[in-house]
Amino acid sequence: MSNLSEQAETATRQVLDHHLSAFAHGVEEILKDYDDSSAVITPDRTFRGRDEISGFFKAFVDGADPAFWPAFKITSMSTIGNVAYLAWEAKPWVTLATDTLYVREGKIAVQTFTSFSA
Repeated sequence: MSNLSEQAETATRQVLDHHLSAFAHGVEEILKDYDDSSAVITPDRTFRGRDEISGFFKAFVDGADPAFWPAFKITSMSTIGNVAYLAWEAKPWVTLATDTLYVREGKIAVQTFTSFSA
């Protein structure tokens, strides 16, 4: 692996680690991983820029049952270069969810998110 791709992968892993830990600290902390050119793509719609992404995460965090967070479990996680992939569950609310993050210059440039419920 070239030094450049190792640096990209390390940076991607750092952003992913921060993203995962940020949920315990609220939406403002989550938003530190995004900028105004970021996008979150879901099956229902695409959220563009920090304002729309803020609304997406606020609805997600506010709508979650308090027991959701202890049930959250990562089932698969990998990074390659600028891309991180995450599969997770929070049963019984979410039986499978996936996130793919494309990281550019220390921010999540594009994220896809899909979740499946029982």
